[in-house]
Amino acid sequence: MAAHVLRLRAALLVGALRGAHRGRTIGLLAIVVVLTSVVCAAVLSLDDAPVAVARTVIVLGSAAILLGFLVGPMLVGSTDQLDPRRFAVFGVDERHMPWILALAAFVSVPSFALVAVNVCVSIVAVQLGTPWPVAVLVGIVGVVSTVLAARIGMAVSSLVLPERRSRELTALFALAIIVIAFPVAVFLASLKWDGRVPEAVASITSTVALTPLAAPSGFLFALAAGDGAGAWVALVIAVLTAAALWLLWSWLVRRLLTTTERPVSSRERTGLGWFGLLPSTPFGAIAARSLVYWLRDRRYIMNLIVVPVAGVLTVLPLLVAGVPLEVAALVPVPVMALFFGWLPHNDVAYDSTALWTHVASGVRGIPDRLGRLVPVILVAVPVLAVSVPLTLLWISDWRLLLPLTGLAASLLLSALGASSVVSVVAPYAVSRPGDSPFQQPQRPTSRGAYGPAAAFLGAIVVSIPTLWLFVLTAAEGAQYAPATLWAGIATGVGALIIGVAVGGRIFERGGERLMEFVETA
Repeated sequence: MAAHVLRLRAALLVGALRGAHRGRTIGLLAIVVVLTSVVCAAVLSLDDAPVAVARTVIVLGSAAILLGFLVGPMLVGSTDQLDPRRFAVFGVDERHMPWILALAAFVSVPSFALVAVNVCVSIVAVQLGTPWPVAVLVGIVGVVSTVLAARIGMAVSSLVLPERRSRELTALFALAIIVIAFPVAVFLASLKWDGRVPEAVASITSTVALTPLAAPSGFLFALAAGDGAGAWVALVIAVLTAAALWLLWSWLVRRLLTTTERPVSSRERTGLGWFGLLPSTPFGAIAARSLVYWLRDRRYIMNLIVVPVAGVLTVLPLLVAGVPLEVAALVPVPVMALFFGWLPHNDVAYDSTALWTHVASGVRGIPDRLGRLVPVILVAVPVLAVSVPLTLLWISDWRLLLPLTGLAASLLLSALGASSVVSVVAPYAVSRPGDSPFQQPQRPTSRGAYGPAAAFLGAIVVSIPTLWLFVLTAAEGAQYAPATLWAGIATGVGALIIGVAVGGRIFERGGERLMEFVETA
């Protein structure tokens, strides 16, 4: 009887899992259909727009689509159903495999969506003056290139990256996209179009239209605009791109069929998380341990949450005091950069008794200092990358992009360097693991009074030259902008290198003192 009950429960569980998978698949299909419909409607609405506007939107969009099809498989890490190695056992001729798999790749939901969007692009191009036979042929070239790019992305992913992506690797990819894509999107959204294409965007479009990313679209709209020379150049690039992608795809198929799977592909399946992703070195181990602590311990999480909130709240008292909005809005980014760099100033104390693993294993000081900074950098860089363009969008002054970036880099890196020294020179007692992050323990020494202040004020003092250049740029013009950027980066990097070197040296010599502190604090 018990066996029957167990089999029944197993059958119900399998059915539930299959139902959940089927429901998830239907949901994803519905999302793809809705997004494709929205994109097609947006493209078709450009049929009565000026050629320059339609060309800009479609060329940049086509470049983004090809990049998405190329990089998407590397980011998602999904199982490739058309992996050439799956068909090696059927005895298919190696010379026929590339075009067979390429044809099979067109029978998929993403490919159908791609064809629908390209049909709409061809319709708009014909409406704006491109002959329809040419539009159809070049549209086919564009679809073939994009599908081949997706197949190449899948092949490269299976050869180079782990077969199954960990959540940590996906998170790193997502952070990289945020750091790069968000500022660009905010900048484009801030431009005033007024029915025409801004000069900066037009220049970017002209360049992108003559690259393999968007050459087919560039040809269609160069022809519609009457630019014969540009159309011919774009056509040659489009054809050569399709040929090059085909040759690369054919080579990758042969490579996959003649290469055994890498033994290290199972590394991501061990459940080690950050320890399985980062290198097997003292720096990698300490960085992984720090990431686990910062992302799970509520004491660290509370610190990370407070920094952006504190940066935004600094605007309110300034506005009440009568400071103009254009000036007050520039304060949160430097404040957040400073506080992010200041956060690790007492990181040793948060380790509690876990510090013995560093001391007992004989870890050198520099790997210890650098590994502890990784979590802060992974959080601070995306937050600042989002905050800087939003600030400039708010005040409508993009000439401060380089100076504000340089000032933020100087404050962040200088504070990280100062914190690397202070955390081993003057640690002070903090709440124990599991206690409330707002619980304030007794401090056995007075070092806790000057340690945080030294790290905080030291970063400000080091960044004074960059701050002065930033004020000059805001007051007198953009001629000081490049100097502010490079001065901030040079100052921050120099302070970080010195701080890590000095802090590492002190850590190596004061390991016993630090162990005594964490045992008694």
